[in-house]
Amino acid sequence: MNQKPFGNTGQQVSVIGQGTWYIDRGDRAPAVAALRKGLDLGMTHIDTAEMYDDAELVVAEAIAGRRDEVFLVSKVLPSNASRKGTIAACERSLKRLKTDRLDCYLLHWRGSYPLEDTVAAFEQLVSDGKIRSWGVSNFDAGDLAEMTDVAGEGRIACNQVLYHLNERAIEHSVIPWCEAHGLAVVAYSPFGHDDFPEPESAGGRLLKNIADRYGATPRQVALAFLTRWPSVFAIPKASSANHAADNAGAGDLTLADSEVAALDKAFPLGREPRSLPMI
Repeated sequence: MNQKPFGNTGQQVSVIGQGTWYIDRGDRAPAVAALRKGLDLGMTHIDTAEMYDDAELVVAEAIAGRRDEVFLVSKVLPSNASRKGTIAACERSLKRLKTDRLDCYLLHWRGSYPLEDTVAAFEQLVSDGKIRSWGVSNFDAGDLAEMTDVAGEGRIACNQVLYHLNERAIEHSVIPWCEAHGLAVVAYSPFGHDDFPEPESAGGRLLKNIADRYGATPRQVALAFLTRWPSVFAIPKASSANHAADNAGAGDLTLADSEVAALDKAFPLGREPRSLPMI
């Protein structure tokens, strides 16, 4: 599994990680097995959030006895992101995850509390050893600039954003801004939300043709396309150990320039939207 620097954290993190949104739905055993298989295959970046119901509990079970292998991320809801509220939310997440620290803690999206309050809480949590770094999610370039004005250059570790073949809006401004300022970009829902290209579509056929050249799968090709940027990581969710293994297979796949160009044409960037897409 390829690794690369994760923003300003000084840590090397797996290019393909593991998302956990909805992972608590259904039987827990397959979900735990999927996360553990992912760890076995080098997908050591695990992302969760207080908003994801019992996902933190599933993660706790999966990483039991293996905490030191994991780059563990959780998120605070905007409604809890006051100075005191952020600290309390982090402490709840730590308890649910059965750990004493997070590797990165994110503001899930921008809310009504002043950024100054959330940043102050993040920095207090860093000082207290409860988090090693902090970042944001669903921030556009303007929001990132505001957050940097508050926190100072080099403090934001990452920005987690929606990014998949059919939703490439972050390529306009967000990725260039993050790369210019040393932030990692983490792609959530990298296969889309029930809209991965159908096999019989033109895009689906292209993905399969490229995949066949490498003995890979279309989804692995999609992940390799998204993570071609130096700053970009992806956190697909897996519902089974086999699915986790398929995701992990993208971690060592590098596409040729001609293949990237073909995918770029098949899944056009489009115009920059007025607001950053999110789900």
